Amino acid sequence: MAYRAEYIWVDGSVPTAEVRSKTRVLADGEEPGIWGFDGSSTNQAEGSDSDVVLKPVFSCPDPLRGGDNIMVMSETFLPETMEPHPTNMRAKTRAILDKYGDQEFWFGLEQEYTMLDPVTKWPSGFPPNGFPGPQGPYYCGVGALRIHGREVVEQHTDWCLGAGLAISGTNAEVMPGQWEFQIGPLDPLAVGDHIWVARYLLYRAGEDHEIEISLAAKPMQGDWNGAGMHTNVSTASMRRNYEAVVAAAEALGAAGKPEEHIAGYGHGIELRLTGAHETERYDTYSYGVSDRGASVRIPWQVHQDGHGYIEDRRPNANADPYVVTRLLVQTIGEALACATRPQHARRAVHRRTARAGRRSAADSEGSGDLGEEVVALVVDDDEGREVLHGDAPDGLHAQVGVVEHLHRTDGVSGQAGAGAADGAQVEAPVAGAGVHDRP
Repeated sequence: MAYRAEYIWVDGSVPTAEVRSKTRVLADGEEPGIWGFDGSSTNQAEGSDSDVVLKPVFSCPDPLRGGDNIMVMSETFLPETMEPHPTNMRAKTRAILDKYGDQEFWFGLEQEYTMLDPVTKWPSGFPPNGFPGPQGPYYCGVGALRIHGREVVEQHTDWCLGAGLAISGTNAEVMPGQWEFQIGPLDPLAVGDHIWVARYLLYRAGEDHEIEISLAAKPMQGDWNGAGMHTNVSTASMRRNYEAVVAAAEALGAAGKPEEHIAGYGHGIELRLTGAHETERYDTYSYGVSDRGASVRIPWQVHQDGHGYIEDRRPNANADPYVVTRLLVQTIGEALACATRPQHARRAVHRRTARAGRRSAADSEGSGDLGEEVVALVVDDDEGREVLHGDAPDGLHAQVGVVEHLHRTDGVSGQAGAGAADGAQVEAPVAGAGVHDRP
């Protein structure tokens, strides 16, 4: 029996890309393959050369139609060369992951949106030609005077679950008619795929209830919160130690980086990031623990646990998730790769542990407990020599001069070649291992 595949892609609309879709009927057993569309109608081609290619990259069950029907997230390509279309932001994220994917990035995105009356264009819960009471009771609120549009939220959540999307929660937001759903944690490509499909389902739910869904950064001017897509990000090293968490937050404030990120974080960002309504100004960068008025927040639990993630609070609700993840992978990946590479080592870093042999009474005086664990840092230098640092077991010669500083687990920094203190292990920070598994 035939089934339907709903092809979904990101168009070339300016200043904010939109989601598009079209249906393909496939024979039973036929896989959704390469397809195409009229790019001249989506701001992705001229009428004289209008074909744009669709290539499936992610598929999931279609909860609207049920049965064997599916939704197919697709990338766009140029037909002549089969190179990624200039508007294909997912392909650019794929490229940067080839460089930094081994750091094992995880993302969790908080997608805010506003429900609008399609006639008045005012948010749900706003009286005609008037305003509701001030912000305060609406965030995570309950009751008909505070909450509007919950039926849309429930339907959308059911559809996301039915599609197998990694939706992890929903809540009413600070302004009436404003809501949020969260997607993740997922890798940089998958989180973008799931956000775009979830946006498609949200628009479809709005159709059923005659509600317009807006991702505008500041749908209502005045003393009302804007709509963002707060982005939580971690790497393997951030999930292990707090130093990497701080290094990631500082990297986002390095020279030129705030401007680069703001330029890719969505249209109208200067209207939302004003320094009020739980934001830092768009032209200022800051980070802090538990600070929702900063550009980047380090959650209190991360600070307490000594490892975890950071929350970039700057991206708009209308930002392209593929662009957001690419920028963060590029900036954080580059910074952590440099931070975890010993200054003069270029080949490899290993940690060698040995159990010291039993010393004689004469030898053991002042040398620590008998049988203590001895740790040596082994570095391949530029000439391929094996260079050892730290207390080495008998027969191993410790040379100095290749690594300038080592970091010990007790938080003390020691000079190269210096012996480890009693009970301390000498270590060098190492980037997260493994190859990123992406669709």
